[in-house]
Amino acid sequence: MSSPDPTVRAARNADAPTPQTGRGTEEPAPRPGRRPIVAVTGAATGVGALLTRALAASDEVKQVIAIDERRGDVPEAHWHVLDIRDPAIAEKLHGADVVVHLALDLDLESDAAARTAYNVRGTQTVLTAAAAAGVHRVVLCTSAMVYGALPDNDIPLAEDAELRATADATGVGDLLEIERLAQRAPRAHPGLNCTVVRPAVLVGGTDTALTRYFESPRLLVVAGSRPAWQFCHVEDLVSALEYAALEKVEGELAVGCDGWLDQEEVEELSGIRRMELPSSVALGAAARLHRIGLTPSPAGDLAYTMHPWVVSGSRLHEAGWRPRWTNEEVLAELLEEVAGRHTVAGRRLGRKDATAAGAAGATVALLGTAALVRRARKARRRI
Repeated sequence: MSSPDPTVRAARNADAPTPQTGRGTEEPAPRPGRRPIVAVTGAATGVGALLTRALAASDEVKQVIAIDERRGDVPEAHWHVLDIRDPAIAEKLHGADVVVHLALDLDLESDAAARTAYNVRGTQTVLTAAAAAGVHRVVLCTSAMVYGALPDNDIPLAEDAELRATADATGVGDLLEIERLAQRAPRAHPGLNCTVVRPAVLVGGTDTALTRYFESPRLLVVAGSRPAWQFCHVEDLVSALEYAALEKVEGELAVGCDGWLDQEEVEELSGIRRMELPSSVALGAAARLHRIGLTPSPAGDLAYTMHPWVVSGSRLHEAGWRPRWTNEEVLAELLEEVAGRHTVAGRRLGRKDATAAGAAGATVALLGTAALVRRARKARRRI
C-alpha cells in the first residue's frame, strides 16, 4: 500500500481553525478577581477523576466539590457521596459557580433501558438542582456522534451544524436527549446557562464500540463507504472541559485532534488488514447478531465506521485552546491499549461460559457471511 501523500495530510491539518478576534458573539468575560467554585459529578472515575484532579491543582479554581457514588482519591476536593438522581444533590451544590456533569453510563454491556433511565434522569436532576442552588453554568459532555455519521456530512463539521444522529447507535439516543435538555435549560431555569462539550472518538482508558473496532483481527470496511477517523485523547478532553469550567469559552464545543485520517492511512498505521463487505450484508449481519444477543453493539454503531463525522473545534481554537495529541499519536496509544484483546463483531473473545460461546458464534457468522459473498462473486464472474 502506498504511503499517504504528506501534502494531503498537511492540507487537512491546515483546515484546523486559527485564532480569531471574534466569531460574532462575545466570549464570556471572566468575573474579575474571583476564582470559581466548581462541582464535578462522576468525580471518582474516568474523565471525572482526571478533571477533578486537574481543577484541584489549578490556581484558577477556589474549591472543587466532588460528587459520586463513592469517594475518589483527590483529597483536595470536598467530597459528597450520593446518587446524582437524588434531589438532595441540590444541597451539595450550594456555593458552586459551575457544575461539570460527567456522571454518565455509556457501558456497552449495560441494560439499555436502565442506562437511559440513569443518564436522562440524572441530567434532569443535576440541571434542576443546579438552578435551585444558584449555580449559573452547567457544563455537559456528550459526543460528536450527535452530529450523525452521514455520507453527505461536511468535512469538517462546524459546531452549529444540525444534529442529524438517530437513536440507533449505542447511547446516542441518551446523548441526544441530554442535548435537548441543555437547549431547554435556560428557558426552564432562567439564569442558568449550559455549555455542551462534544468529543470525537475518545481514547485513553475507554471502552466503546469504536475503540473495540481496533481489537478485531480484521477491520470491517463497508464497500463504497468513505470513513474519516478523528480521535480525541482524554487528556485533551479534560483540558477542554477545564476551559469550559473556567468560562474561557461557552456554547456548543467540539473537541478532537486537528485534521483526520482516512481508512487507508488507518490500515497502514495500524498494520491491520481489512475485511470488506457490501453494505446490505454488513448491516444485516450486524442487526441479526445484536438481535439474538451475540454482540453488544447495534447495527447503528456501524455507520460511525462508514461515514465521516469529523469536527472543526473552531470555538475552542478561537479561545486559545489547542490539542496536545495528534490523530496518529492517539491511534498508536489506542493500539497499545488494545494489544492482546481479541474482539469480533464487538464481542470480546476469552470470556467464560455464554459470553465466550457468543463470541465464537459471532466469529462464525461474520466469517461465514464473508465466505458466502466471495463465493457469490466468483459465481457471477463465471457466468
